[in-house]
Amino acid sequence: MQEGGGRETERWEGYVDWRNRPAAKGRHGGMVAASFVLVAEVLENLAFLANASNLVTYLMNSMHYSPSQSATTVTNFMGTAFLLALLGGFLSDAVCTTYVVYLASAAVEFMGLVILTIQARSSSLMPPACAKVAGTAPCEPVSGSKKAMLFVGLYMTALGIGGIKGSLPSHGAEQFDEGSPRGRKGRSTFFNYFVFCLSCGALVAVTFAVWVEDNKGWQWGFFISTIAILLSIPVFAAGSRFYRSKVPTGSPLVTIAKVLLAAALAPRRGGTPSASNGAVIDRAPSPTGSTELKEYCKPGEACGADDVATEPSQELSALNRAVHCQPRHRALACTVQEVEDVKIVLMVLPIFLATIMLNCCLAQLSTFSVEQAATMDTRVGGLKVPAASLPVFPVTFIILLAPIYDHIIIPFARRATGTEMGITHLQRIGTGLLLSIVAMAVAAVVEVKRKNVATSNGMTDSHAPLPITFFWIAFQYLFLGSADLFTLAGLLEFFFSEAPPRMRSLATSLSWASLALGYYLSSVLVTIVNSATGRGGHRPWLEGASLNHYHLERFYWLMCALSAVNYIFFLVLAIRYKYRNAGVIKA
Repeated sequence: MQEGGGRETERWEGYVDWRNRPAAKGRHGGMVAASFVLVAEVLENLAFLANASNLVTYLMNSMHYSPSQSATTVTNFMGTAFLLALLGGFLSDAVCTTYVVYLASAAVEFMGLVILTIQARSSSLMPPACAKVAGTAPCEPVSGSKKAMLFVGLYMTALGIGGIKGSLPSHGAEQFDEGSPRGRKGRSTFFNYFVFCLSCGALVAVTFAVWVEDNKGWQWGFFISTIAILLSIPVFAAGSRFYRSKVPTGSPLVTIAKVLLAAALAPRRGGTPSASNGAVIDRAPSPTGSTELKEYCKPGEACGADDVATEPSQELSALNRAVHCQPRHRALACTVQEVEDVKIVLMVLPIFLATIMLNCCLAQLSTFSVEQAATMDTRVGGLKVPAASLPVFPVTFIILLAPIYDHIIIPFARRATGTEMGITHLQRIGTGLLLSIVAMAVAAVVEVKRKNVATSNGMTDSHAPLPITFFWIAFQYLFLGSADLFTLAGLLEFFFSEAPPRMRSLATSLSWASLALGYYLSSVLVTIVNSATGRGGHRPWLEGASLNHYHLERFYWLMCALSAVNYIFFLVLAIRYKYRNAGVIKA
């Protein structure tokens, strides 16, 4: 018994290895295991962005779509891919381990890219070639079975991307022991370097892959993506013997629905109250200690069927009726832990909503900011930089800033504040939101300068490059890239550490869902602005013969104002938010 008990203490409770055997301490988890995840992320994001960053060009030139059709198709593709991360997160929590979901999703993305590669390589699977010459009939866009093949390839790829985004960050974060300060610091470093590796893949995608697509053909661009995602599978699998994976515990949506329904049906007065021992769960204004959600027990007592603490926290107290009043149906019986799980989910959702505006600003990097730079002098020496490679600015800034943040800023903040984290999750997210406000103001000022150059040189109606270097655009990219680093890494860690263990992958996927909704919000804002400003015979702000006739600077100032209002909303939420301080009970 003692020997067996010794072996039991060496296991990671609730975790298994890649063969579904109990994971052992000292053999599974840690930074070594997480390093395989980071390398796989480089390859995965390279495969994704090698196509996404230049897909609008492929649809216009090869599939003969109009600019508006191409932009809509790309927006829908990217938005769907990021929203499907919620599906990947759900499956990781409810059905399979993150390990299995990643491998299955990578295989699906690989098959989708194979379809796109085959189509791009075979002229018989493409629409008829045609020269786009002024005065001639427009080219016939792809249709029929060829169009079906295109969209099957695109959305199989999107499904795979969603599964990967919903499982890979959580799989890497699972490798760290959050019961120790060293493990929590290691997890924070992992999320910083996850964004770093994501940017490394993006850097290769928007430079080398885009050059190949523009100069050697799209079949080679798709081929690069296909090889990248294929290589990510053995790279990820090479770490199998080091991984530990959280055992799925069933659908988190069932728990959420049960608690909400039980609270709604519970009588507001009277009823049969549950027994109470007076132990109340406490929360903290800053994240301290272990964030692992354990059974809520009274101090000094072991958790047993009758010993679990019975008083939930006072936040969202309406949900406490799910515990205080015995339900009429046994299926709706809820524990304190289930009620607290649902409270946590409901409390992080407003934070999620407050980040959508930031991602709306980030969407400008692949739309109007690219169009601005395309009107400017994009030469660097004797090299002309393609428009699709302009995201090289933010990803380069992130690659440079991530190590500085992790190795200089965070250690300094820890010494200055005397806390384990140095900078809390919400402080980090708030910094990103503040930088996005500055970025939009800078973008407006740069646009005013660009238009002044066009006017002073009599080039308002000219399609020739303006005598102003595109490096002016780098300023807004600098601030938006910095905002992305602070916010994305902060969001991933915030959702993972705050969410209950049974819901962590799904909660972490909210970071990607925020990005998707930001893209959609950007499109909606453009439509609303043009509709509102085009009344009374006025020309809409974002329409005209060329970008020089747009009032883009006004749109940027509007984005700046909306971001400032959103930041105030976030501050109210952040000040009132209390972090989960697991296992702390007020007697």
